[in-house]
Amino acid sequence: MFGRVLIANRGEIAVRIIRALRDMNIRSIAVFSDADRGALHVRMADEAEHIGPAASTESYLRQDRILEAAKKHRADAIHPGYGFLSETAEFAAACAREGLVFVGPSAESIRRLGSKTAARTLARQAGAPVVPGSEEPATEVAHARALAREIGYPVLLKAAAGGGGKGMRRVNAESELESAIRDATSEAERAFQNGEIYIEKVIERPRHIEIQIAGDHYGNLVHLGERECSVQRRHQKIIEECPSPWVARLPEMRAAMGEAALKIARAAGYDNLGTVEFLVDNRGNFYFLEVNARLQVEHPVTELVTGFDLVQLQLRIAAGEALPFSQKDVAWRGWAMECRVCAEDPEANFFPSPGTIVQLREPSGPGVRLDSGVYPGWTVPLEYDPLLAKLVAWGPDRNAAIQRLGRALGEYAINGVETNLAFFREILDDPEFRAGNISTEFVADLFARRKPRAEPAAQLDLAVALAAAAYVRDHRADQARAGAPDSRWLTEGRGQLLR
Repeated sequence: MFGRVLIANRGEIAVRIIRALRDMNIRSIAVFSDADRGALHVRMADEAEHIGPAASTESYLRQDRILEAAKKHRADAIHPGYGFLSETAEFAAACAREGLVFVGPSAESIRRLGSKTAARTLARQAGAPVVPGSEEPATEVAHARALAREIGYPVLLKAAAGGGGKGMRRVNAESELESAIRDATSEAERAFQNGEIYIEKVIERPRHIEIQIAGDHYGNLVHLGERECSVQRRHQKIIEECPSPWVARLPEMRAAMGEAALKIARAAGYDNLGTVEFLVDNRGNFYFLEVNARLQVEHPVTELVTGFDLVQLQLRIAAGEALPFSQKDVAWRGWAMECRVCAEDPEANFFPSPGTIVQLREPSGPGVRLDSGVYPGWTVPLEYDPLLAKLVAWGPDRNAAIQRLGRALGEYAINGVETNLAFFREILDDPEFRAGNISTEFVADLFARRKPRAEPAAQLDLAVALAAAAYVRDHRADQARAGAPDSRWLTEGRGQLLR
């Protein structure tokens, strides 16, 4: 097993990985940008290394600086988390060249699956159902026009090199196609440094259901069941649950989707953890969407229902261990549901809300888990994704999980930035959500039928707010004078949050 692991990421996922490393008695090494000098993951890690300015292109995406930090701190392996370099085949290959283990699939597997068009071709060859669409990039307008006519409107333009809604445009008629291609390729180029797009047929009001897979270096592959990820805003998931309320009624569907996911993984020669995503139409037909060759944001719901620690499993597989279980050993117990808590304003089209957290009250109690990367006094930077934490609840069934999650949301208060906490409470109270009647259009439907916002965000006592503001002022002044974290945090900071 590894002795030292560098985490090439930030925020709540870096904190989550540090905790897994600590449970395994592995020394953790954090990296940080200028914007993250006082971040929680830096304070919690055993060691830390500054890698550049706030812009991710000059810090968390700088392969050379991360590799230099790993060598300087004598790391055995690099865990990329999710986002940033986690699905970059060139980085996985560079780690191997430097004698470092990349905690994830092989560079070759990432290459086979990283291009969405190549992944579609591989899935079709493996016998998995695929959404009708193009098998090659369709950036030229004339080519795209011919493909769209063949597929039939409405169609989706999608980035070939990435996901998360970046570079995605719905086109309802040919008159919209040229401008949509221009916008989609421009956005894809900014997001992924690759402007290639492809075209898919629109599946109206689908469910977004994904299958967690795990494989070792010895050819053993299993699936760990499904996650329902249909509640989204701007093609970004905000609530996930395991199992799916749809699939839970159709156990044969879980087996079929799981087998399709494993066929794709075998065709790619896949090892370590990954997620195969599908769209499901209102008749129960499922279609391959893409593979995320990394740990998913929503992995906690699978952990709570299956009992497996997925980060530890990643590390053990990367270290050369065989899967410690087979498919027959995988069982699902109860129900888990996760909310992605973000610094954003749902009432302003989910616009990001950077700023300083002046007070924080976190929920706890039976069946509640919080994966957080923030603390009072921390300034949420504008440069990165606004995800602050993931609030997860487990219950013996879906209603119990919803009830427990609602209780936890009622206890949760973050002041100083706008958040989506009140919006989650509204979703959980919605009769359609409680009935499991959800699709990727759920949020739009909710806004269309919603009542006026009934519950303001939790407010601070004025004295508490003033005291917290004074603390933040003094703390920021200390940081500015020091220019870097207290050196004690780099060597002696295990588990502490604040000086």
